[in-house]
Amino acid sequence: MSKSILLIGSNGQVGKELQQILPSYGDIILVERPTVDLAQPDTLRNVITSKQPQIIINAAAYTAVDKAESEPELAAVINATAPLIIAQESQKLGAFLIHISTDYVFDGNSCNPYQETDETNPLSVYGKTKLAGEEAIRKTCAHHFILRTAWVYGTFGKNNFVKTMLRLGAERQELRVVADQIGSPTWAQDIATVIAQTIPLLAPEISGTYHYTNSGVASWYDFAVAIFEEAQQLGFPLKVERIIPITTAEYPTPARRPAYSVLACGKISTFLEMHPPHWQQRLRQMLKDLKIGHGALGIGHC
Repeated sequence: MSKSILLIGSNGQVGKELQQILPSYGDIILVERPTVDLAQPDTLRNVITSKQPQIIINAAAYTAVDKAESEPELAAVINATAPLIIAQESQKLGAFLIHISTDYVFDGNSCNPYQETDETNPLSVYGKTKLAGEEAIRKTCAHHFILRTAWVYGTFGKNNFVKTMLRLGAERQELRVVADQIGSPTWAQDIATVIAQTIPLLAPEISGTYHYTNSGVASWYDFAVAIFEEAQQLGFPLKVERIIPITTAEYPTPARRPAYSVLACGKISTFLEMHPPHWQQRLRQMLKDLKIGHGALGIGHC
C-alpha cells in the first residue's frame, strides 16, 4: 500500500527536487504558500490534521543567514516554532517526520569532520534557530529523521552560490572569494535522493540525527574556481578572468560562519549502504542540467 507523504516547502531547492523523485515512493501532498505560511505556523495544524499523512517532510526554512541577524524573531518562528508544531502534529498522528537541518549548528572550531554526536555551538541566529528546531523535534516526536546537510546549491531556484557565481562571472572580470571557510558543497538533487531512499526503511529504531553531504572538501574559493572551470568547458557566457582568494576578515558579514563545517557521513552511508558522490562530479552534472534548461539560471532575487 502506497504511503501518503506531506511535503512542506515544496518550492525550495530541495523541495523541487523531491517533487521529481517522491512519486515513486508514495502519494505526495505538496504544501506551500498560501495554504500554509511558516511565519504563521499555526496554519500547519489544520493542514496536517486534514491530510493525515503517514510521513511528513519539512524542507522549508528561513535560510537568509545574514538577514536573520536583523530578523531573529521571524527566523525563530520559521526555524524553531514551525518544526515544533509539525513535530506535535506528527506525534499525534504517529507519523514519521523527516526534517532538514544544517552544518551551521556547529562553531567550526574542529579540525575533523563533525559527527552527529559532537557538541553543537552555533555562531549565528540562523544556526541557533535551526538547532532549536532540531531540539524541539527530538523532544516532541518519537519517530523523526533529522538530516543535517551543508553548502546546498540546486538546479532550481535563484539564490545559491553556483548561480550567483555564474551571474557575477558573466558581469565582472575579477571576483574576490573567501578562502578560509571549509565545507562540502552539496547538490540539492542528492539530498532529495537520500531522503527518498530512507522512506522504505523508516522504522522506530532508525529515529535520530544523520549527516549527509557530497564527499570531498573545499573552500568557497575552491568551489568558485571549480564552477568557472566547469562552466567555461560547457560554454556558459563568462567575462571573469581572475578569482582572488580573500579571508573572512576581508569580507565581513552580519552573521558569523563556521570556519570548518565538514560533516562526517559514515552513519548514513552505512544505513543506506552507499557512499556520497564527490562534490566536483555532482557540480559538473548540475551545470550540464542547467545548461540544457533544467531550472532557469535566474537573475536577482527569488
